[in-house]
Amino acid sequence: MTIRYSKLILLAAVSFYATLVAFGNITDYQTNFDFVQHVLMMDTIFPDATIKYRAINNPMLHHLFYLIIIITECVIAAAGWYGSWMMLCARKQSAKTFNHAKRWGVIALTLAFILWQVGFMSVGGEWFGMWMSKTWNGLNASFRIFTMVILILIYLIIPDRDEKKPESA
Repeated sequence: MTIRYSKLILLAAVSFYATLVAFGNITDYQTNFDFVQHVLMMDTIFPDATIKYRAINNPMLHHLFYLIIIITECVIAAAGWYGSWMMLCARKQSAKTFNHAKRWGVIALTLAFILWQVGFMSVGGEWFGMWMSKTWNGLNASFRIFTMVILILIYLIIPDRDEKKPESA
């Protein structure tokens, strides 16, 4: 039972984090929009970088990219909270039922990995050269987040087994 509670609490913790991030991005839109905009414009990477042709300078596309990020964060939070609830409801059920209840958590954590590893590390970091910026560089934070997420995902997907009842004498 301890392991089941541990798994659902860790999923709830990531869901809480995603909720706070989404809330912050919605209620303080401009602050993180500026981050996304500068990464896409590539205006703070090395001046002689030859990848500047990849820059996106259309403000409408900046807003679109940012909205996709916010929507993804909201979906991660919602799927994670729902998964936590499903796991809580199934915590005293059979291992098969509990393992099935993890599916929304797996979805949430997989989306979180995709957002922070693919979206920020790969697309932002490599394609748009975010690693070259001293001002608009979110690689360390992204690495920290997706590492936490993947470790929790690995732990979550470990199949739970029904506990053997002690044999009576």
